[in-house]
Amino acid sequence: MKAYYNYKSNFLFLAILLFIIVFVTACSSTKYIADYQSIVRDVQIDSIDKAFEEESLNYIQKDIRPTSGLGINVFIYNIFNTKNGRYKTSDIKPLGTPPPILDSALVEISREQIEKFLISKGYFKAKVKSAIEIKNQKAKVSFKADQGPSFTVNKIKYDIADPAVQEIYLKNKAVFSHFKEGMRYDDDSLAYERDQIYTLMKQNGYFDFARPYVKYSVDSNLNASKANVVLFIDNPADKSKHDVYTIGEANVIIAPNADGFPDSIAMNPRVFRGLRYTDLSKKFRRNPIVRYNFLQDSTRYDIRNENLTYDRMYELNVFKNVKIDYDKAKDSSNTVLPIIQLIPQKIMSNRVEGEVPFNAGTIGFTLSNTYTNNNLFRGAERFEFQVKGGLQSRIGQGNNLFSDIYQRDFSISTNLSVPRLMLPLIKASPSRRGGMPHTIFSSSYVYALQKDVFKRQVLLTSVTYEFVESKSKYHSLTPLNFEYRFGGLLFDQGDPNNATNLLNNLYNLTLLDRKDVTLGIKYTYSLNADKLLTNGDFIYFRGNMDMAGNLLQGVTRLIGNKHNVDEGDYAEILGLPFNQYIRPEIDVRWYKGLGGDKQFVARFNGGVGYAYGNSNSIPFEKLFFAGGSSGVRAWQARTLGPGNYDRAVRFPEEAVRNAIYGIDQLGEMHIEANLEYRYKLLNKFFGAKLKGAVFLDAGNVWNVSKGNDFEETYFKLNKLGKQIALGTGVGFRYDVQYFVFRFDVGLKLKDPQFTGSNQWVINKFLNGGKEFRSAYDALHTPERYRFVQYNFGIGMPF
Repeated sequence: MKAYYNYKSNFLFLAILLFIIVFVTACSSTKYIADYQSIVRDVQIDSIDKAFEEESLNYIQKDIRPTSGLGINVFIYNIFNTKNGRYKTSDIKPLGTPPPILDSALVEISREQIEKFLISKGYFKAKVKSAIEIKNQKAKVSFKADQGPSFTVNKIKYDIADPAVQEIYLKNKAVFSHFKEGMRYDDDSLAYERDQIYTLMKQNGYFDFARPYVKYSVDSNLNASKANVVLFIDNPADKSKHDVYTIGEANVIIAPNADGFPDSIAMNPRVFRGLRYTDLSKKFRRNPIVRYNFLQDSTRYDIRNENLTYDRMYELNVFKNVKIDYDKAKDSSNTVLPIIQLIPQKIMSNRVEGEVPFNAGTIGFTLSNTYTNNNLFRGAERFEFQVKGGLQSRIGQGNNLFSDIYQRDFSISTNLSVPRLMLPLIKASPSRRGGMPHTIFSSSYVYALQKDVFKRQVLLTSVTYEFVESKSKYHSLTPLNFEYRFGGLLFDQGDPNNATNLLNNLYNLTLLDRKDVTLGIKYTYSLNADKLLTNGDFIYFRGNMDMAGNLLQGVTRLIGNKHNVDEGDYAEILGLPFNQYIRPEIDVRWYKGLGGDKQFVARFNGGVGYAYGNSNSIPFEKLFFAGGSSGVRAWQARTLGPGNYDRAVRFPEEAVRNAIYGIDQLGEMHIEANLEYRYKLLNKFFGAKLKGAVFLDAGNVWNVSKGNDFEETYFKLNKLGKQIALGTGVGFRYDVQYFVFRFDVGLKLKDPQFTGSNQWVINKFLNGGKEFRSAYDALHTPERYRFVQYNFGIGMPF
């Protein structure tokens, strides 16, 4: 019998071989340098306090820092930037990182910088020596510090010339000061104190206050390694005090177009409530713009109001440039006159997008056109109108691309976002905290057709209030969410011999046949969403709550109507039964920075939909799915679960499986967990960073409401281990600063559609994968089994 060729082992051998080649090649950069040169392989710093050891490494000049890891950055650089056995001196390609060539001048600069750093941290007597060892053109650079004693602050004295300034500072310093007696002397603490004093004075009307007014005198000639510090705040030259300023008449001027202001400007002669509004573009109404000017006439100057005006004007999303200048009143009244100059950006745009979703057995396309107007009613109202459509077709049967289209989707949607809270009977003041509030009016129509199975149409209308409590806290409340669903099944439900018999065998198909109405509310809260693109340490939280039907059910009971849901007797509105359910969902993540571009992320995402009262099931669109580029990445979206569900067991006839091909596998409950380690692969890769990731995903979806006989789809705690899917993989992220293009390769480890030890499909992948796939495909046609799933996306998965 012919032996089976184990291509997985061969692939593993090639990967290990490539690993060795990269390592060896990266370590052989010495062959490209001159005989008198050396490559820095190691840099060490000795005898430095552990609290400052890592930070002191930053003062070593970058050009002599050894490469980390396998040196793959140097490997890539060597491929593209060597010629005739030497490094090129011109036409350098921006790929990879050059090797760290020893330079004694840079070593000396590094030594001086480390020494200055230690002195700034209170080691006034610190001395640092450097040494270089060279062997076979490979250099080791070492720095050894003699730190000496750590000096502490003995006494702090204040020499503040203006009594009013002194009173404000001493009254508020406890809130922000890091500068205290007994602390270790630290230049950073003094610099921070200077910045806080500057900010404090600018918040209290001192328009002309500048950082150079704050100075320090340090006397370290004391015993017991202590230093006395005097803080000086000087007065302006030729003045006995600092002046407090008041805001006067403000000018808001809008340029005629995105090109900026002309040489001469005809100002509006009318001043209303201390503000002159001049719109040279004639495109903006006065009130929606000046509403977010917080530099009000006759108020004391406060830099917080200036910064808030900057923020809100940019957040209106209609100005590409905001500039605030001041003129001083000519009457010497200590009054400043704000001049707010706004340059508008392009108001209208049109964006066409497309994607080609595909797998081993299907291919399709989605095309959308989105028109945007950022100033629809001349008040910075953002209007979007989108038309989107898509097709999905089976391939591989010898037919052309459009001969077997099994799925069609179409949607049309409008969205109007107004930059304020439009509350009935309530006058909402302009937001001073957090960010710009918005009122969003949305409406859409969605059409979906599964050939010979179902047709589904949904009308959605909502009103949403979005507001930012603080920089990291976001709220979204939808007090009105109206959904109208209609459609139906396309096969003969009354034919007992129908090859489908689908209603009895596909656990969620009946939901597609139901015509109903949803009237409810939604609420979303998120924490630390503003930190998601950083490499710091933080916890991200997002919680959603979707509730419907309670108000209508209350009205039904008040008027005395009684209905029996178990017998199909539902309370109705507009002639259709209304849904009643609750659907909470949470997403919790822990981000841990590991230095540089390295980061570890742990995530838990879970949700459940529960129908009650006037419903015995939640709407089809409210069900959860597993898999996809932001879930369990070894599975294509909507093809995992629920529970241990296996279509081949439920539908042994191939004709039936062909009929339901592409039907989403959904559930009423969702649990997912992800672990991901992120790191930098290449610092320079076609002008951007190339980052990598290694991940482990787990999760599934389940049913929780008893509505069918599919026991394998229901959540049971004692069977959780047998129902969880596991996948692992690697990913690449091409970071071009404003966008991250992502490619992930997921590998199935454990597949819950099988039983017993057969769930660990990784064993089949490593040994016997070809026979396993052949047996699976024979029972599951037209579906094909794939151990590996490829995912493309824009942005990070989480």
